[in-house]
Amino acid sequence: MSQHATQLSAVRLAQPSVVTIGIFDGVHRGHQYLLRKMVEAAHQADQLAVAVTFFPHPDVILRGITGRRYYLTTPEQRAELLFALGVDIVVTQPFDETLRRMRAADFVDMLLAHLRMASLWLTPDFALGYQREGDFAFLSAQGRQKGFRVQSVDLLLDDQHRAIRSSTIRQALAEGDVSAAAQLLARPYRVAGEVVHGDHRGRSIGFPTANLAVWSEQLLPANGVYACYAHLGDERLAAVANVGSRPTFGGTEVRVEAYLLDFDRDIYGQTLALDFVARLRGEQRFSSVDALIAQISADVAASRQLLAASAQL
Repeated sequence: MSQHATQLSAVRLAQPSVVTIGIFDGVHRGHQYLLRKMVEAAHQADQLAVAVTFFPHPDVILRGITGRRYYLTTPEQRAELLFALGVDIVVTQPFDETLRRMRAADFVDMLLAHLRMASLWLTPDFALGYQREGDFAFLSAQGRQKGFRVQSVDLLLDDQHRAIRSSTIRQALAEGDVSAAAQLLARPYRVAGEVVHGDHRGRSIGFPTANLAVWSEQLLPANGVYACYAHLGDERLAAVANVGSRPTFGGTEVRVEAYLLDFDRDIYGQTLALDFVARLRGEQRFSSVDALIAQISADVAASRQLLAASAQL
């Protein structure tokens, strides 16, 4: 069974569970390492695997982050990635002022009451509760007192022996390094949205683009042009995507638009997902429309070659 609950109080399990807690933004390789171990242990014990996460991100509340482009995944995308790893139940608990001030012992009591928590799986640096009082030592003591086991899983390190973190992926994307982001995620970085009407300039110059209404809070790669794979339902299509404000035409709003190679269908209103494979170049302002057309043609050729090479790996 797969269940996505939007608050802990909505869940009341009849079966014991193995629980892990975290933000899991992006569900990167480090998260995957912990979750696979937790899921395996849960199912071997005939218990449910539960991931408790939060929205908004505590950083957004505690640090007062405003504006768009912070999250690596929407709450729904995150839940789907967690289910793909074998998690049975995802709880996306609202993070608000009440939860921020909740004592760690009280939150543990909620986990026990609603999830029948038999064990809690954490990384050594984890902490929860007011002023992060619920660190590993505190939670271990709670486990001895209240009858659940606390299991530590080491942080997964990258090739440079650094812990894999969502903040590192955000930095890579901010620099346009989608290849580095993909290595840390174990998959290409993805944005998705409904195809909406734009300015229709692409069609007028021979390169009609699909304009995506991407969730306003999801992080976008740095402005530029990228080789991508586009996913439309079950179809996978080669694409060239532009992230930027279209400076040649005096644009100011950052948009995501994709030219789908060898494709000519009306897909307005449908959901299109873009997997960013490689950055082709930064955003440029061209002196003429003809110069822009020539560059787009070069981008298309480069994308074809790059995606063909990547498909052979």
